[in-house]
Amino acid sequence: MSLDRPISRLLQLMLVEADPVLRLGLLTGLGQYADLQVVVAETGALALRTLADRPSGASLDLILVDLENSGLSSRSPLDLELLRQLKTQYFDLPILLIGSVPDTKLIEAVQMGVEGYCAKGSSILELVTAIRQVAAGQPYWNALTIAPSPGRFRPLRRGREALRSSSLQQIEAALIELNAQLASPGLSLLDQAILSGQRRELKAARWLVKRVLSSSDSAPEPARIQPLSELLLSSSSSQLVPQPSEMTARELQERLFDGVSAKLRSGLENLTNSPLEIDIFRVERKRELFYIILRQIEASLDELRFSQIQPDQLAEKQLAILRDLWQAVTIDFFGRYYTLRVNHQEIVIVPALLEDQPTVQAMLNQIPLVTDLYAHLLFGSALTIDNADALIGSPDAIARAADLLENLTIQLANAVVQPLLNRFSDVEAVKQSFYDRRLLSTRDIERFRNDLSWRYRVDRYVAQPTAIFESQHRLFVFTQLGIRQIVIYGPRRDELEQLKGVQLAVTLALEARDAISPRLKAAIGFVGSGIIYLLTDVIGRGLGLIGRGIIKGIGNAWQDSKR
Repeated sequence: MSLDRPISRLLQLMLVEADPVLRLGLLTGLGQYADLQVVVAETGALALRTLADRPSGASLDLILVDLENSGLSSRSPLDLELLRQLKTQYFDLPILLIGSVPDTKLIEAVQMGVEGYCAKGSSILELVTAIRQVAAGQPYWNALTIAPSPGRFRPLRRGREALRSSSLQQIEAALIELNAQLASPGLSLLDQAILSGQRRELKAARWLVKRVLSSSDSAPEPARIQPLSELLLSSSSSQLVPQPSEMTARELQERLFDGVSAKLRSGLENLTNSPLEIDIFRVERKRELFYIILRQIEASLDELRFSQIQPDQLAEKQLAILRDLWQAVTIDFFGRYYTLRVNHQEIVIVPALLEDQPTVQAMLNQIPLVTDLYAHLLFGSALTIDNADALIGSPDAIARAADLLENLTIQLANAVVQPLLNRFSDVEAVKQSFYDRRLLSTRDIERFRNDLSWRYRVDRYVAQPTAIFESQHRLFVFTQLGIRQIVIYGPRRDELEQLKGVQLAVTLALEARDAISPRLKAAIGFVGSGIIYLLTDVIGRGLGLIGRGIIKGIGNAWQDSKR
Protein backbone atom coordinates (compact mmCIF):
# COMPACT_ATOMS: atom_id res chain seq x y z
CA MET A 1 0.00 0.00 0.00
CA SER A 2 1.37 3.41 -0.94
CA LEU A 3 0.91 6.37 1.37
CA ASP A 4 -0.72 9.23 -0.50
CA ARG A 5 1.61 12.21 -0.20
CA PRO A 6 0.49 15.28 -2.16
CA ILE A 7 2.94 18.12 -2.42
CA SER A 8 2.99 19.76 1.01
CA ARG A 9 3.58 23.36 2.00
CA LEU A 10 5.23 22.72 5.35
CA LEU A 11 7.29 19.60 6.03
CA GLN A 12 5.24 17.04 7.97
CA LEU A 13 7.50 14.65 9.90
CA MET A 14 7.02 11.57 12.05
CA LEU A 15 9.64 10.89 14.74
CA VAL A 16 10.01 7.30 15.95
CA GLU A 17 11.96 7.56 19.22
CA ALA A 18 11.37 5.58 22.43
CA ASP A 19 13.94 7.31 24.66
CA PRO A 20 12.05 10.18 26.39
CA VAL A 21 15.19 12.30 26.91
CA LEU A 22 16.33 12.03 23.30
CA ARG A 23 12.75 12.56 22.12
CA LEU A 24 12.42 15.78 24.13
CA GLY A 25 15.79 17.04 22.88
CA LEU A 26 14.89 16.37 19.25
CA LEU A 27 11.45 17.97 19.57
CA THR A 28 12.97 21.02 21.25
CA GLY A 29 15.63 21.41 18.61
CA LEU A 30 13.31 20.87 15.64
CA GLY A 31 10.73 23.17 17.21
CA GLN A 32 12.99 26.15 16.37
CA TYR A 33 12.21 25.69 12.68
CA ALA A 34 8.79 26.98 11.67
CA ASP A 35 8.62 24.93 8.48
CA LEU A 36 8.89 21.60 10.36
CA GLN A 37 5.85 19.97 11.99
CA VAL A 38 6.55 16.80 13.96
CA VAL A 39 4.29 14.00 15.22
CA VAL A 40 5.72 11.40 17.58
CA ALA A 41 5.48 7.62 17.67
CA GLU A 42 7.27 6.16 20.70
CA THR A 43 7.73 2.68 19.19
CA GLY A 44 7.99 1.11 15.77
CA ALA A 45 4.70 -0.73 16.27
CA LEU A 46 2.95 2.52 17.20
CA ALA A 47 4.43 4.18 14.10
CA LEU A 48 2.97 1.48 11.84
CA ARG A 49 -0.40 1.74 13.56
CA THR A 50 -0.41 5.56 13.30
CA LEU A 51 0.38 5.39 9.59
CA ALA A 52 -2.37 2.85 9.00
CA ASP A 53 -4.93 5.00 10.86
CA ARG A 54 -4.08 8.25 9.07
CA PRO A 55 -7.03 9.71 7.15
CA SER A 56 -7.01 9.41 3.39
CA GLY A 57 -5.19 12.32 1.80
CA ALA A 58 -3.25 13.25 4.96
CA SER A 59 0.27 14.23 3.97
CA LEU A 60 3.56 13.04 5.44
CA ASP A 61 6.89 14.10 3.98
CA LEU A 62 9.43 12.15 6.02
CA ILE A 63 9.84 9.67 8.86
CA LEU A 64 12.78 9.88 11.30
CA VAL A 65 13.74 6.53 12.80
CA ASP A 66 16.16 5.91 15.67
CA LEU A 67 16.85 2.19 15.32
CA GLU A 68 18.55 2.06 18.72
CA ASN A 69 15.26 2.88 20.46
CA SER A 70 12.56 2.01 17.94
CA GLY A 71 12.98 -1.62 16.93
CA LEU A 72 9.99 -3.95 16.69
CA SER A 73 11.89 -6.50 18.76
CA SER A 74 12.93 -5.52 22.26
CA ARG A 75 15.60 -8.24 22.26
CA SER A 76 17.28 -6.86 19.15
CA PRO A 77 16.55 -3.16 18.86
CA LEU A 78 18.85 -2.76 15.86
CA ASP A 79 16.92 -5.19 13.67
CA LEU A 80 15.66 -3.77 10.39
CA GLU A 81 12.16 -5.22 10.50
CA LEU A 82 10.58 -1.80 11.01
CA LEU A 83 12.36 -0.43 7.94
CA ARG A 84 11.39 -3.50 5.94
CA GLN A 85 7.72 -3.08 6.78
CA LEU A 86 7.78 0.68 6.12
CA LYS A 87 9.38 0.23 2.71
CA THR A 88 6.96 -2.60 1.87
CA GLN A 89 3.76 -0.79 2.85
CA TYR A 90 4.81 2.84 2.19
CA PHE A 91 7.55 2.56 -0.40
CA ASP A 92 7.32 6.22 -1.46
CA LEU A 93 7.71 7.57 2.09
CA PRO A 94 11.32 8.83 2.61
CA ILE A 95 13.11 7.52 5.70
CA LEU A 96 15.98 9.23 7.51
CA LEU A 97 17.85 7.13 10.07
CA ILE A 98 19.27 8.84 13.15
CA GLY A 99 21.34 7.61 16.06
CA SER A 100 24.21 5.11 15.98
CA VAL A 101 23.95 2.43 13.29
CA PRO A 102 26.78 -0.01 12.44
CA ASP A 103 28.05 0.05 8.87
CA THR A 104 26.70 -3.43 8.18
CA LYS A 105 23.20 -2.32 9.13
CA LEU A 106 23.57 0.84 7.05
CA ILE A 107 24.45 -1.22 3.99
CA GLU A 108 21.31 -3.32 4.50
CA ALA A 109 19.26 -0.15 4.95
CA VAL A 110 20.59 1.25 1.68
CA GLN A 111 19.65 -1.97 -0.08
CA MET A 112 16.10 -1.67 1.30
CA GLY A 113 15.77 1.83 -0.16
CA VAL A 114 16.29 4.01 2.93
CA GLU A 115 17.09 7.52 1.73
CA GLY A 116 19.41 8.92 4.39
CA TYR A 117 21.31 8.72 7.66
CA CYS A 118 22.39 11.39 10.16
CA ALA A 119 24.84 10.09 12.77
CA LYS A 120 24.38 10.41 16.51
CA GLY A 121 26.11 13.50 17.83
CA SER A 122 25.35 15.61 14.76
CA SER A 123 24.27 19.18 15.44
CA ILE A 124 20.61 20.11 15.12
CA LEU A 125 21.64 22.22 12.12
CA GLU A 126 23.04 19.17 10.32
CA LEU A 127 19.93 17.16 11.18
CA VAL A 128 17.62 19.84 9.76
CA THR A 129 19.75 20.00 6.61
CA ALA A 130 19.42 16.23 6.25
CA ILE A 131 15.64 16.40 6.81
CA ARG A 132 15.13 19.04 4.14
CA GLN A 133 17.40 17.29 1.66
CA VAL A 134 15.77 13.87 2.04
CA ALA A 135 12.27 15.37 1.99
CA ALA A 136 13.20 17.08 -1.28
CA GLY A 137 14.02 13.69 -2.82
CA GLN A 138 17.81 13.82 -2.43
CA PRO A 139 19.77 11.21 -0.42
CA TYR A 140 21.80 12.25 2.61
CA TRP A 141 24.48 9.99 4.06
CA ASN A 142 26.94 10.94 6.78
CA ALA A 143 30.29 10.67 4.99
CA LEU A 144 32.23 10.04 8.19
CA THR A 145 30.14 6.97 8.89
CA ILE A 146 30.14 5.51 5.40
CA ALA A 147 33.89 5.95 5.03
CA PRO A 148 35.44 5.91 8.54
CA SER A 149 39.03 6.88 9.05
CA PRO A 150 41.50 4.28 10.39
CA GLY A 151 41.25 3.76 14.12
CA ARG A 152 38.06 5.80 14.44
CA PHE A 153 36.21 3.07 16.29
CA ARG A 154 38.79 2.23 18.91
CA PRO A 155 36.93 1.75 22.23
CA LEU A 156 38.49 4.67 24.11
CA ARG A 157 37.93 7.13 21.27
CA ARG A 158 34.35 5.95 20.73
CA GLY A 159 33.58 6.36 24.41
CA ARG A 160 35.05 9.83 24.48
CA GLU A 161 33.15 10.91 21.39
CA ALA A 162 29.89 9.44 22.71
CA LEU A 163 30.32 11.32 26.01
CA ARG A 164 31.19 14.50 24.13
CA SER A 165 28.16 14.26 21.85
CA SER A 166 25.66 13.47 24.59
CA SER A 167 27.04 16.27 26.79
CA LEU A 168 26.80 18.81 23.98
CA GLN A 169 23.26 17.71 23.18
CA GLN A 170 22.18 18.27 26.77
CA ILE A 171 23.87 21.68 26.88
CA GLU A 172 22.27 22.73 23.59
CA ALA A 173 18.82 21.67 24.81
CA ALA A 174 19.31 23.68 28.01
CA LEU A 175 20.49 26.72 26.03
CA ILE A 176 17.43 26.56 23.78
CA GLU A 177 15.15 26.51 26.82
CA LEU A 178 16.98 29.43 28.42
CA ASN A 179 16.80 31.50 25.25
CA ALA A 180 13.07 30.86 25.06
CA GLN A 181 12.67 32.04 28.66
CA LEU A 182 14.75 35.17 28.02
CA ALA A 183 12.60 36.00 24.99
CA SER A 184 9.37 35.86 26.97
CA PRO A 185 7.87 39.29 27.86
CA GLY A 186 7.43 40.54 31.40
CA LEU A 187 10.69 39.29 32.89
CA SER A 188 11.97 41.28 35.84
CA LEU A 189 15.51 42.61 35.87
CA LEU A 190 16.44 40.03 38.50
CA ASP A 191 15.08 37.15 36.40
CA GLN A 192 16.91 38.45 33.34
CA ALA A 193 20.17 38.65 35.26
CA ILE A 194 19.78 35.12 36.64
CA LEU A 195 18.91 33.59 33.27
CA SER A 196 21.73 35.48 31.53
CA GLY A 197 24.16 34.17 34.13
CA GLN A 198 22.96 30.62 33.60
CA ARG A 199 23.38 31.03 29.84
CA ARG A 200 26.97 32.24 30.28
CA GLU A 201 27.72 29.24 32.49
CA LEU A 202 26.29 26.84 29.89
CA LYS A 203 28.32 28.47 27.13
CA ALA A 204 31.45 28.11 29.22
CA ALA A 205 30.59 24.45 29.86
CA ARG A 206 30.07 23.89 26.14
CA TRP A 207 33.45 25.42 25.37
CA LEU A 208 35.11 23.23 28.01
CA VAL A 209 33.46 20.02 26.77
CA LYS A 210 34.51 20.70 23.18
CA ARG A 211 38.15 21.12 24.15
CA VAL A 212 38.57 18.56 26.91
CA LEU A 213 36.74 15.76 25.07
CA SER A 214 37.96 16.58 21.56
CA SER A 215 40.08 14.11 19.61
CA SER A 216 42.83 14.98 17.19
CA ASP A 217 41.30 13.17 14.24
CA SER A 218 37.64 13.82 14.85
CA ALA A 219 35.70 16.31 12.82
CA PRO A 220 35.25 19.69 14.53
CA GLU A 221 31.89 20.23 16.13
CA PRO A 222 29.84 22.83 14.28
CA ALA A 223 29.36 26.01 16.25
CA ARG A 224 25.93 26.63 17.69
CA ILE A 225 23.86 28.73 15.31
CA GLN A 226 22.13 31.56 17.12
CA PRO A 227 18.85 32.78 15.69
CA LEU A 228 19.21 36.11 13.92
CA SER A 229 16.91 37.78 16.45
CA GLU A 230 19.17 36.65 19.31
CA LEU A 231 22.24 37.89 17.50
CA LEU A 232 20.74 41.32 16.88
CA LEU A 233 19.50 41.60 20.47
CA SER A 234 22.97 40.76 21.79
CA SER A 235 24.82 43.09 19.41
CA SER A 236 25.18 45.70 22.15
CA SER A 237 27.53 43.38 24.06
CA SER A 238 30.74 42.67 22.18
CA GLN A 239 31.41 39.45 24.05
CA LEU A 240 28.20 37.86 22.71
CA VAL A 241 28.65 38.89 19.07
CA PRO A 242 30.78 36.47 17.03
CA GLN A 243 33.72 38.07 15.27
CA PRO A 244 33.78 37.91 11.47
CA SER A 245 36.50 35.26 11.47
CA GLU A 246 34.42 32.95 13.69
CA MET A 247 31.54 32.48 11.24
CA THR A 248 31.45 30.46 8.04
CA ALA A 249 29.24 31.19 5.05
CA ARG A 250 27.15 28.09 5.79
CA GLU A 251 26.61 29.14 9.40
CA LEU A 252 25.53 32.60 8.29
CA GLN A 253 23.08 31.06 5.83
CA GLU A 254 21.40 29.01 8.53
CA ARG A 255 21.24 31.99 10.88
CA LEU A 256 19.70 34.23 8.26
CA PHE A 257 17.07 31.72 7.19
CA ASP A 258 16.14 31.03 10.81
CA GLY A 259 15.77 34.76 11.40
CA VAL A 260 13.53 35.29 8.38
CA SER A 261 11.43 32.24 9.31
CA ALA A 262 10.91 33.72 12.77
CA LYS A 263 9.75 37.03 11.27
CA LEU A 264 7.16 35.22 9.15
CA ARG A 265 5.26 34.32 12.32
CA SER A 266 4.48 38.03 12.82
CA GLY A 267 2.32 40.32 10.70
CA LEU A 268 2.57 40.19 6.91
CA GLU A 269 0.45 43.24 6.11
CA ASN A 270 1.66 45.56 3.37
CA LEU A 271 2.74 48.77 5.13
CA THR A 272 4.11 50.48 2.00
CA ASN A 273 2.29 53.09 -0.04
CA SER A 274 2.02 50.92 -3.15
CA PRO A 275 0.15 47.63 -3.79
CA LEU A 276 1.98 44.31 -3.99
CA GLU A 277 0.84 41.24 -5.88
CA ILE A 278 0.78 39.13 -2.72
CA ASP A 279 -1.73 41.51 -1.10
CA ILE A 280 -4.52 39.55 -2.76
CA PHE A 281 -3.65 36.40 -0.79
CA ARG A 282 -4.87 35.41 2.64
CA VAL A 283 -2.29 35.66 5.42
CA GLU A 284 -1.84 31.91 5.74
CA ARG A 285 -1.31 31.58 2.00
CA LYS A 286 1.29 34.36 2.07
CA ARG A 287 3.13 32.68 4.91
CA GLU A 288 3.00 29.33 3.16
CA LEU A 289 4.43 30.85 -0.03
CA PHE A 290 7.24 32.60 1.84
CA TYR A 291 8.25 29.36 3.59
CA ILE A 292 8.40 27.55 0.25
CA ILE A 293 10.53 30.31 -1.24
CA LEU A 294 13.00 30.15 1.65
CA ARG A 295 13.25 26.39 1.25
CA GLN A 296 13.87 26.68 -2.48
CA ILE A 297 16.53 29.39 -2.02
CA GLU A 298 18.32 27.08 0.42
CA ALA A 299 18.09 24.25 -2.08
CA SER A 300 19.46 26.57 -4.76
CA LEU A 301 22.45 27.47 -2.59
CA ASP A 302 23.13 23.82 -1.80
CA GLU A 303 22.96 22.90 -5.48
CA LEU A 304 25.40 25.65 -6.40
CA ARG A 305 27.81 24.43 -3.72
CA PHE A 306 27.53 20.90 -5.03
CA SER A 307 28.20 22.05 -8.59
CA GLN A 308 31.32 23.91 -7.35
CA ILE A 309 30.38 27.14 -9.08
CA GLN A 310 33.10 29.80 -9.08
CA PRO A 311 32.59 33.39 -7.84
CA ASP A 312 33.15 34.90 -11.27
CA GLN A 313 30.37 32.71 -12.73
CA LEU A 314 27.61 33.97 -10.45
CA ALA A 315 26.86 37.19 -12.33
CA GLU A 316 26.35 35.47 -15.68
CA LYS A 317 24.15 32.79 -14.11
CA GLN A 318 21.98 35.17 -12.04
CA LEU A 319 19.11 35.25 -14.53
CA ALA A 320 19.07 31.45 -14.81
CA ILE A 321 19.18 31.08 -11.01
CA LEU A 322 16.22 33.43 -10.52
CA ARG A 323 14.25 31.80 -13.35
CA ASP A 324 14.82 28.33 -11.90
CA LEU A 325 13.82 29.57 -8.44
CA TRP A 326 10.58 31.05 -9.77
CA GLN A 327 9.71 27.84 -11.62
CA ALA A 328 10.51 25.60 -8.63
CA VAL A 329 8.44 27.75 -6.25
CA THR A 330 5.50 27.87 -8.68
CA ILE A 331 5.47 24.08 -9.00
CA ASP A 332 5.88 23.54 -5.26
CA PHE A 333 3.25 26.08 -4.22
CA PHE A 334 0.45 25.22 -6.66
CA GLY A 335 1.28 21.55 -7.19
CA ARG A 336 2.47 20.11 -10.47
CA TYR A 337 -0.92 18.55 -11.28
CA TYR A 338 -3.25 21.18 -9.80
CA THR A 339 -6.16 21.41 -12.27
CA LEU A 340 -8.82 24.10 -12.76
CA ARG A 341 -12.04 23.96 -14.70
CA VAL A 342 -12.26 27.09 -16.87
CA ASN A 343 -14.93 27.55 -19.53
CA HIS A 344 -15.83 23.85 -19.38
CA GLN A 345 -12.20 22.83 -19.89
CA GLU A 346 -9.78 21.14 -17.51
CA ILE A 347 -6.56 23.20 -17.35
CA VAL A 348 -3.40 22.14 -15.51
CA ILE A 349 -2.47 25.42 -13.91
CA VAL A 350 1.33 25.21 -13.57
CA PRO A 351 2.20 24.85 -17.30
CA ALA A 352 -0.11 27.77 -18.04
CA LEU A 353 1.56 29.93 -15.39
CA LEU A 354 5.06 29.04 -16.61
CA GLU A 355 4.16 30.34 -20.07
CA ASP A 356 4.37 33.86 -18.58
CA GLN A 357 8.12 33.49 -18.11
CA PRO A 358 9.07 36.42 -20.44
CA THR A 359 6.85 38.79 -18.44
CA VAL A 360 8.05 37.47 -15.10
CA GLN A 361 11.69 37.59 -16.19
CA ALA A 362 11.40 41.37 -16.47
CA MET A 363 10.29 41.46 -12.82
CA LEU A 364 13.10 39.14 -11.75
CA ASN A 365 15.69 41.30 -13.54
CA GLN A 366 14.76 44.21 -11.25
CA ILE A 367 15.64 42.38 -8.02
CA PRO A 368 18.82 44.11 -6.79
CA LEU A 369 22.08 42.69 -5.46
CA VAL A 370 21.19 39.00 -5.86
CA THR A 371 24.72 38.16 -6.98
CA ASP A 372 26.17 39.95 -3.94
CA LEU A 373 23.90 37.99 -1.59
CA TYR A 374 24.72 34.63 -3.18
CA ALA A 375 28.47 35.37 -3.21
CA HIS A 376 28.26 36.30 0.48
CA LEU A 377 26.44 33.08 1.42
CA LEU A 378 28.44 30.76 -0.85
CA PHE A 379 31.98 32.12 -0.60
CA GLY A 380 31.94 34.48 2.37
CA SER A 381 32.60 37.49 0.13
CA ALA A 382 32.40 40.88 1.80
CA LEU A 383 29.30 43.01 1.26
CA THR A 384 29.82 46.61 0.17
CA ILE A 385 27.88 48.95 2.45
CA ASP A 386 28.20 52.71 1.86
CA ASN A 387 31.43 52.15 -0.13
CA ALA A 388 33.01 50.13 2.71
CA ASP A 389 33.52 46.36 2.85
CA ALA A 390 31.59 44.56 5.62
CA LEU A 391 33.15 41.19 6.42
CA ILE A 392 31.07 38.07 6.94
CA GLY A 393 29.83 37.77 10.51
CA SER A 394 29.99 41.49 11.27
CA PRO A 395 26.74 43.08 12.50
CA ASP A 396 26.51 45.34 9.44
CA ALA A 397 27.00 42.43 7.03
CA ILE A 398 24.44 40.28 8.83
CA ALA A 399 21.84 43.06 8.80
CA ARG A 400 22.43 43.84 5.11
CA ALA A 401 22.35 40.15 4.10
CA ALA A 402 19.05 39.76 5.99
CA ASP A 403 17.58 42.75 4.12
CA LEU A 404 18.68 41.33 0.75
CA LEU A 405 17.30 37.88 1.56
CA GLU A 406 13.95 39.28 2.71
CA ASN A 407 13.68 41.45 -0.40
CA LEU A 408 14.47 38.45 -2.64
CA THR A 409 11.80 36.41 -0.84
CA ILE A 410 9.10 39.08 -1.21
CA GLN A 411 9.95 39.85 -4.84
CA LEU A 412 9.89 36.15 -5.77
CA ALA A 413 6.48 35.84 -4.11
CA ASN A 414 5.20 38.74 -6.22
CA ALA A 415 6.59 37.06 -9.33
CA VAL A 416 4.75 33.82 -8.48
CA VAL A 417 1.41 35.59 -7.98
CA GLN A 418 1.62 37.84 -11.05
CA PRO A 419 0.88 35.14 -13.70
CA LEU A 420 -2.03 33.89 -11.59
CA LEU A 421 -3.57 37.38 -11.70
CA ASN A 422 -2.98 37.58 -15.44
CA ARG A 423 -4.61 34.26 -16.33
CA PHE A 424 -6.92 33.05 -13.55
CA SER A 425 -7.71 36.10 -11.46
CA ASP A 426 -11.51 35.68 -11.50
CA VAL A 427 -11.75 31.88 -11.38
CA GLU A 428 -13.96 30.93 -8.45
CA ALA A 429 -11.81 27.97 -7.33
CA VAL A 430 -8.73 30.22 -7.18
CA LYS A 431 -10.56 32.89 -5.21
CA GLN A 432 -11.84 30.41 -2.65
CA SER A 433 -8.45 28.72 -2.23
CA PHE A 434 -6.10 31.70 -2.17
CA TYR A 435 -7.71 35.15 -2.00
CA ASP A 436 -8.31 37.42 0.95
CA ARG A 437 -12.00 37.51 1.90
CA ARG A 438 -12.10 41.25 1.23
CA LEU A 439 -11.08 40.75 -2.43
CA LEU A 440 -13.53 38.18 -3.75
CA SER A 441 -15.86 40.25 -5.91
CA THR A 442 -15.03 40.85 -9.57
CA ARG A 443 -15.07 44.61 -9.01
CA ASP A 444 -12.56 44.40 -6.14
CA ILE A 445 -10.28 42.12 -8.16
CA GLU A 446 -10.33 44.42 -11.19
CA ARG A 447 -9.68 47.45 -9.00
CA PHE A 448 -6.73 45.61 -7.46
CA ARG A 449 -5.34 44.70 -10.89
CA ASN A 450 -5.76 48.29 -12.11
CA ASP A 451 -3.85 49.55 -9.07
CA LEU A 452 -1.06 47.11 -9.88
CA SER A 453 -0.98 48.21 -13.52
CA TRP A 454 -0.68 51.83 -12.45
CA ARG A 455 2.13 50.90 -10.04
CA TYR A 456 3.99 49.10 -12.84
CA ARG A 457 3.89 52.26 -14.96
CA VAL A 458 4.95 54.55 -12.13
CA ASP A 459 7.78 52.17 -11.16
CA ARG A 460 9.02 51.83 -14.72
CA TYR A 461 8.89 55.47 -15.78
CA VAL A 462 9.38 57.36 -12.50
CA ALA A 463 10.42 55.33 -9.45
CA GLN A 464 13.14 53.20 -11.09
CA PRO A 465 14.93 56.04 -12.95
CA THR A 466 14.67 58.22 -9.84
CA ALA A 467 16.26 55.49 -7.71
CA ILE A 468 19.02 55.00 -10.31
CA PHE A 469 19.69 58.75 -10.50
CA GLU A 470 19.80 58.98 -6.68
CA SER A 471 22.11 55.89 -6.40
CA GLN A 472 19.59 53.97 -4.32
CA HIS A 473 18.08 50.50 -4.13
CA ARG A 474 14.61 50.13 -2.66
CA LEU A 475 14.10 46.89 -0.74
CA PHE A 476 11.04 45.22 0.78
CA VAL A 477 11.73 43.80 4.26
CA PHE A 478 9.79 42.04 7.01
CA THR A 479 9.13 43.78 10.32
CA GLN A 480 7.15 42.79 13.39
CA LEU A 481 4.11 44.67 12.04
CA GLY A 482 4.33 43.84 8.35
CA ILE A 483 6.19 44.50 5.11
CA ARG A 484 7.96 47.84 4.77
CA GLN A 485 10.17 49.46 2.15
CA ILE A 486 13.67 50.70 2.96
CA VAL A 487 16.27 52.53 0.89
CA ILE A 488 19.98 51.64 0.75
CA TYR A 489 22.84 53.31 -1.08
CA GLY A 490 24.32 51.63 -4.15
CA PRO A 491 26.32 53.10 -7.04
CA ARG A 492 24.31 52.70 -10.28
CA ARG A 493 26.33 54.71 -12.80
CA ASP A 494 26.26 51.96 -15.46
CA GLU A 495 22.46 51.73 -15.26
CA LEU A 496 22.16 55.50 -15.45
CA GLU A 497 24.12 55.59 -18.72
CA GLN A 498 21.78 53.02 -20.26
CA LEU A 499 18.56 54.96 -19.60
CA LYS A 500 16.71 56.32 -22.59
CA GLY A 501 13.29 57.65 -23.58
CA VAL A 502 10.91 58.60 -20.81
CA GLN A 503 13.22 57.23 -18.12
CA LEU A 504 16.08 59.45 -19.30
CA ALA A 505 13.69 62.40 -19.47
CA VAL A 506 12.75 61.85 -15.82
CA THR A 507 16.40 62.02 -14.73
CA LEU A 508 16.94 65.16 -16.83
CA ALA A 509 13.88 66.74 -15.23
CA LEU A 510 15.26 65.91 -11.78
CA GLU A 511 18.60 67.39 -12.71
CA ALA A 512 16.93 70.53 -14.08
CA ARG A 513 14.88 70.90 -10.94
CA ASP A 514 18.01 70.57 -8.80
CA ALA A 515 19.75 73.19 -10.92
CA ILE A 516 16.89 75.71 -11.13
CA SER A 517 15.14 75.32 -7.79
CA PRO A 518 17.71 77.05 -5.52
CA ARG A 519 18.14 79.97 -7.94
CA LEU A 520 14.39 80.30 -8.46
CA LYS A 521 13.86 80.44 -4.71
CA ALA A 522 16.55 83.08 -4.42
CA ALA A 523 14.95 85.13 -7.22
CA ILE A 524 11.50 84.90 -5.62
CA GLY A 525 13.00 85.98 -2.31
CA PHE A 526 14.69 88.97 -3.95
CA VAL A 527 11.50 90.03 -5.74
CA GLY A 528 9.49 89.59 -2.57
CA SER A 529 11.91 91.77 -0.60
CA GLY A 530 11.65 94.48 -3.30
CA ILE A 531 7.85 94.42 -3.23
CA ILE A 532 7.85 94.72 0.55
CA TYR A 533 10.22 97.69 0.35
CA LEU A 534 8.06 99.34 -2.31
CA LEU A 535 4.86 98.87 -0.33
CA THR A 536 6.16 99.91 3.06
CA ASP A 537 8.82 102.53 2.44
CA VAL A 538 7.54 104.17 -0.77
CA ILE A 539 3.78 103.76 -1.03
CA GLY A 540 3.33 103.29 2.70
CA ARG A 541 4.82 106.64 3.61
CA GLY A 542 1.45 108.24 2.97
CA LEU A 543 -0.32 105.81 5.26
CA GLY A 544 -0.44 105.71 8.95
CA LEU A 545 1.55 103.37 11.18
CA ILE A 546 -1.26 100.80 11.28
CA GLY A 547 -1.70 100.79 7.49
CA ARG A 548 2.02 100.30 6.92
CA GLY A 549 2.04 97.35 9.32
CA ILE A 550 -0.87 95.72 7.46
CA ILE A 551 0.84 96.12 4.09
CA LYS A 552 4.13 94.75 5.44
CA GLY A 553 2.32 91.71 6.86
CA ILE A 554 0.65 91.03 3.51
CA GLY A 555 4.00 91.25 1.73
CA ASN A 556 5.70 88.91 4.17
CA ALA A 557 2.88 86.37 3.84
CA TRP A 558 3.09 86.51 0.02
CA GLN A 559 6.88 86.03 0.14
CA ASP A 560 6.58 83.02 2.48
CA SER A 561 4.00 81.38 0.21
CA LYS A 562 6.44 81.50 -2.70
CA ARG A 563 9.23 79.74 -0.84
